[in-house]
Amino acid sequence: MDLPNDWIALLALVFILGAKHGLDADHLATIDGLTRYNLRFAPARARWCGSLFSLGHGAVVMLIALGVGLVSTKWHVPEWMEDLGTWISISFLTLLGILNLRAVLLAPAGDMVATVGFKAGLLRRLQATSHPLAIAAVGSLFALSFDTMSQAALFAVTATQHGGVAHTLALGLAFTIGMLLADGANGLWIARLLRRADHRARIASRVMGLMVAAISFSVAAFGLARWLRADISQWYEGKELLVGAGVIVLLAASFVLGNWLARGSRLAGAATH
Repeated sequence: MDLPNDWIALLALVFILGAKHGLDADHLATIDGLTRYNLRFAPARARWCGSLFSLGHGAVVMLIALGVGLVSTKWHVPEWMEDLGTWISISFLTLLGILNLRAVLLAPAGDMVATVGFKAGLLRRLQATSHPLAIAAVGSLFALSFDTMSQAALFAVTATQHGGVAHTLALGLAFTIGMLLADGANGLWIARLLRRADHRARIASRVMGLMVAAISFSVAAFGLARWLRADISQWYEGKELLVGAGVIVLLAASFVLGNWLARGSRLAGAATH
């Protein structure tokens, strides 16, 4: 990924990357699991699970960025690492799309659909916690992955070209704030749906599951197209901010669409009685 040279544009892009990262399927799935558990054992804390998870995750991102910023001022991400990251992303996104589409299609009519993620499945047992520090610790564990560490290292190296450690911390904070807003909103939304657990909530969860699957497939296909076609990769340069914002808008639209369809279904059902 080519990051912009302008400092304000760079801050804005890293903020968008943080928000987009917060809408990752693994984040959505883990926050869903933490919220479900806390609604049973610590109801007052359930709505804050997304925010607590994100704070723990963001703390590790800032530490990684700070470490990279301190040890190097001229280091560049090797080309082979970018290619490896691209293919890992394409493979994981495709499989996540399949798993989330399968979850929607196979979910019983009376059940809500939970978003599916890789790390969420591997660390499912850790989701049975209600202490704020433990929830934040789960978030910090999720930051110890290739995609998170490579992103943090990339914008840390870029920040050193603008002035050093202070700029690195500023980018880490921008990433964390973007992720916090996305994860916090997701936690509040899931808590609200689970508290209601009615027909409207079930429809909304299905729309969200389908949207996560569709976006996973779309981003994977676009990543493959960029890797195969140099002209598409060149077209994408300078448009990272727009594409990232588009993903966020699409997921936000799925919240609105799910509620609208559910409301229409409820009104139609009332009219037939």
